[in-house]
Amino acid sequence: MNKVCANAGAAIVGISNEMTLMLGGFGLCGIPENCIAALVKSGVTGLTCISNNAGVDDFGLGLLLQNRQIRKMIASYVGENAEFERQMLSGELEVDLIPQGSLAERCRAGGAGIPAFFTPAGYGTEIAEGKEVREFNGKPHILEAALTADFAIVKAWKGDTLGNLIYKGTARNFNPVMAMAGKITIAEVEELVEPGELDPNYIHTPGVFVQRIFQGAKFEKRIEQRTVRSRS
Repeated sequence: MNKVCANAGAAIVGISNEMTLMLGGFGLCGIPENCIAALVKSGVTGLTCISNNAGVDDFGLGLLLQNRQIRKMIASYVGENAEFERQMLSGELEVDLIPQGSLAERCRAGGAGIPAFFTPAGYGTEIAEGKEVREFNGKPHILEAALTADFAIVKAWKGDTLGNLIYKGTARNFNPVMAMAGKITIAEVEELVEPGELDPNYIHTPGVFVQRIFQGAKFEKRIEQRTVRSRS
């Protein structure tokens, strides 16, 4: 099976209106920049996007929000995007806010074939409304359902043509669990190598989870909040 695609446009073939997508990254770190740009260009609409955050106004998922291509956001942090805020408050955008740890575990569970799990996170808040509650070790827990997607789109530092992936730094937060949870997983990488060139001890996502892979043309790698310290 040849998993290598020529570019982002070829990699996203098959993504159509009303589909559910998982998109890796943490803030603006480790986001699939090339695939997001290709999705904007494709004009696909009505998307449900599962992502740790919603990008910023002019970058990342913020570009899809500007084009009204996202119908629903499932995320844990959305505080850096004014357009997201406007659409949510106006009722244009459906939003499901999830505690960050719960979001990561719901994706991981989806990839592991676990349909649901109990967690104490969110009990006693709006997060728990309508969910089953059980007590474990004297502490109430709520039932959370696993998350899966039609397509998972991730970004890795290095990958080989068989789909084995290595992530770098913060990009390792959500990308690995989402790579497991897509019916079809697309990986864009900074460097694409031949099988055998990656040390097996450092592979984070085995190629069995990846159906499509390509080397990104460029990566801006923007910094969401740049903080510097006075040299004095």
